[in-house]
Amino acid sequence: MPSALVDDRAEHSSTGRSDLESMLVIRHFELAVLDLYAGGEISGTTHTCLGQEYIPVAVSGLLREEDHVFSNHRGHGHYLARYHDVDGLLAEILGREGAICSGVGGSQHIHRPGYLSTGVQGESLPVATGVALHLKRTAPGALACVYIGDGTWGEGAVYESLNLASLWRLPLLVVVENNGIAQSTPTTSALAGTIAGRVQGFGLPHLAVAATDIGEIRAALAEGIEAVRGGQPLVVEFATHRVGPHSKGDDSRDEQALAFARAHDWYEHRESDGFDEADAAARAYVADVIEQVRARPLARWDR
Repeated sequence: MPSALVDDRAEHSSTGRSDLESMLVIRHFELAVLDLYAGGEISGTTHTCLGQEYIPVAVSGLLREEDHVFSNHRGHGHYLARYHDVDGLLAEILGREGAICSGVGGSQHIHRPGYLSTGVQGESLPVATGVALHLKRTAPGALACVYIGDGTWGEGAVYESLNLASLWRLPLLVVVENNGIAQSTPTTSALAGTIAGRVQGFGLPHLAVAATDIGEIRAALAEGIEAVRGGQPLVVEFATHRVGPHSKGDDSRDEQALAFARAHDWYEHRESDGFDEADAAARAYVADVIEQVRARPLARWDR
């Protein structure tokens, strides 16, 4: 990994990758995926997390190896923040050797021990709730972390899961990435009341986060996540902005809405010394991984 990507003032993961590096690698991975799709190298569809990269990076820094993570259709950043497995994820998306799931999961459906993503809206939350029950019985102190969006609050499974999590005091951490739009529908047009109000109806704590600074986010979450490990479920709602399209290239927002999202993009607020150098190194690293993965044979799925 290029040394220029290491910011000595940032937190570092067990892999030696800094928080800044992780966010930049995810950013350039997502941009590269859109380019690969536009060039006809990716089949099906793909959904990027452009603008939201800091959320899984911040959350992953508070997770332990024994914790389980559940993702959704917009999950590349969740996976990369957890495992830093850039070549494995790219190989999965391109269907090349070394793919996480032999190339049959593609962009949305990823599984490895302790991690699951799905393209079905709301499906991850009830599964995470079941795993949280299992962890409570078999691995005290471990938790299930599930990422959902604001659009998922139209699914009945959300409320069934929160009800059980509250009743059974499960070690369940629900991370809501509220980017204000569900595909092409503004949240304000589909969601009556507030997410906080709905959560409180189940007697669960709700924590609102508007910050994009990793240290500030972790300081705000640390105590609540420790309580989750003791059986107090928590819903954390991030007010964030999606600066990329819904999926490979479809974006119904007008220019004013897009400009607003870009103005709140963490990537555009470059306060760290050495940001440009780190950014260029991340871009070069992702480009190098693409060339390596492209050269591999097609993946084979041996049942």
